[in-house]
Amino acid sequence: MPFSTDIAFRKSTLVKLLHNIVLHENDIVEALYKDFKKPAFEAVLTETSYVIGDLKATIDNIYSWSKPKKIFPSLLNFPSKDYIYTEPYGKVLIIAPWNYPFQLALCPLIAAVAAGNSVVLKPSELTPNTASIISKIIRETFDVKHVVAILGDATVANDLLKKRWDYIFFTGSVAVGKIVAKAAAENLTPITLELGGKNPCIVDETANLALAAKRIVWGKFINAGQTCIAPDYILVKSQVKSKLINFLKEEITNAYGENPELSPDFARIINKKNWTRLFEMIDTTKVVFGGFLDIENLYIAPTLIAENDSNSILMQEEIFGPLLPILTYDSYDDIDKIISKFEKPLSLYVFTENKKFAEKMIQNFSFGGGCINDTVIHFSNKRLPFGGVGHSGIGAYHGKSSFLTFSHQKGIVKKANWLDLPLRYAPYNEKLKIIKKILKWF
Repeated sequence: MPFSTDIAFRKSTLVKLLHNIVLHENDIVEALYKDFKKPAFEAVLTETSYVIGDLKATIDNIYSWSKPKKIFPSLLNFPSKDYIYTEPYGKVLIIAPWNYPFQLALCPLIAAVAAGNSVVLKPSELTPNTASIISKIIRETFDVKHVVAILGDATVANDLLKKRWDYIFFTGSVAVGKIVAKAAAENLTPITLELGGKNPCIVDETANLALAAKRIVWGKFINAGQTCIAPDYILVKSQVKSKLINFLKEEITNAYGENPELSPDFARIINKKNWTRLFEMIDTTKVVFGGFLDIENLYIAPTLIAENDSNSILMQEEIFGPLLPILTYDSYDDIDKIISKFEKPLSLYVFTENKKFAEKMIQNFSFGGGCINDTVIHFSNKRLPFGGVGHSGIGAYHGKSSFLTFSHQKGIVKKANWLDLPLRYAPYNEKLKIIKKILKWF
């Protein structure tokens, strides 16, 4: 059953949550730094301020989103009035990832509460300091029967998945997403899966290479590349490859200095397991910039790799780290051959001054969302639905889409009694000819 159908209660609870997040913002930023040295600027930009903005927008719009929507009725049902009602699913399970551990835990939670659900939130155990502050904020804000955070490792998550839920929202890897989907299928539980993939970044010969490099470096190396919508690899027109690489080198140095390990603006890899996975992807003979490593500090430098083999280990799976392979193309067929090797990506980016080329990329490839002449920023617009397609995800959220994700939409016809046409009732006799003629108009 839903926790509350009272919109005023939902709103007041979200206002309280907003107050507590603002109160603890410095603690959240500190926790993110402790977990993997996330820079304060990135913590505010991509975590706390994003959540605060999402909360404010939800609070401002909760009444309009919750209000039954009047729909133009079917003339077949004349006289009637038609509506769409939103109702909460009930008990919701949210499993959050470690890479944006505050934002990707709180944003789904906000929407689920706004829609009237009760929530069990499982923060990532790989970011224990952030999980702890999330749990504290939830305890200070919600009744335990309304929202609770359950801390623990994958065993706890597996135990939670064995229970019956009315909705499951998961953000993480494709491999774990399959486990979640299988568990949900046991009870026919609806799900949203926010996953990832090998996101291509296409750069043609007309692109503003200097500006493209700056925007690619920012989108790729923010959060040390541990971003599901980061450019996973570059596909650059062969004739401008060298120029682009030079600009990329310059922008990395501009952003993080000659030694990014000393930069306060560059995060660390989350743990030794992920560090080792990334280390094993590096072919040092192909490194054209970076490549410096320090396992004790979980550091991998922003690294450019001139890749000429789309079957290499670097191209087998989503990288999810500060390694950027650069491949070349000479024709559209080359682009199609490489992108089509992989499952549908979560994002796709195109840098070009050729509008027809950009439109061709948008129309010819299936992907979750993306940008022309930039990276990552489509995530920031709450009026755009965010989600994957195929292996990169199921469902979408952000803004009103988030509210609708956690709401069942009920179609309701309110039929008047002042007129009741006899045509639809048995005995049908010769009514078939009449109804066929009428239905031709609908």
